[in-house]
Amino acid sequence: MIDKSKVVELSAPCAATKKLCSNLSQGLHAAAQPLTILRASLFKGSTDRMTRDELRGLAARSAIEVERVCALFGCLQQLVHIESIKPQLSATPILPLLMHAADGVSLLYERDGMRLCSMLPDNCEPVLIDSERTLRALSSVLLVAHTISRKLETIELIASSSRAVRVVVRNATSYVDTMNAQASLSMALAEADIRSQGAVFSWSPQPFIVQMEFQKAILCTHD
Repeated sequence: MIDKSKVVELSAPCAATKKLCSNLSQGLHAAAQPLTILRASLFKGSTDRMTRDELRGLAARSAIEVERVCALFGCLQQLVHIESIKPQLSATPILPLLMHAADGVSLLYERDGMRLCSMLPDNCEPVLIDSERTLRALSSVLLVAHTISRKLETIELIASSSRAVRVVVRNATSYVDTMNAQASLSMALAEADIRSQGAVFSWSPQPFIVQMEFQKAILCTHD
């Protein structure tokens, strides 16, 4: 007879493992492209016949592909790190994190003619989070929002509080057909960072919207 309690206990870890494997597979597939380009470009039979100028051009192009591989490999490392190390949860005010994340990308948005509109309440209850992971996820989402947006578009950063504290990043006019590998992995990392804390993360590309829900710390206190 199957012990149903064990089935329930195993369901969440199995789902997390399945998600991790899917993300790692995506990253490895993305890394295969620049590696294939490098292997073909650096084939000794072809480089032996190149002039000095051609070799310099090859070196410059190869450097770009190496950077792509390094960035993708870094994402894979972070995914494994998130899943293998428990978050450090504590009661934390989330508004300063939201403002810090927005400040971190404000110059980038201004440079490219985009508007980042923060709609935050004056006060908000503390939430039970890992500050480092939450800030990293917020920053990643805002950077992806910038990547898929165009000049003169508005990206909104919204926070509200009811039974939980909800954070939304959206561009109501941006419909994303496809994302490049780096942006897709950045979203996977953000989701892993948020979900590892027991919080909720969901997103949609058409229109682009990301929603995060955090548990209020006061709901977890007991006399």
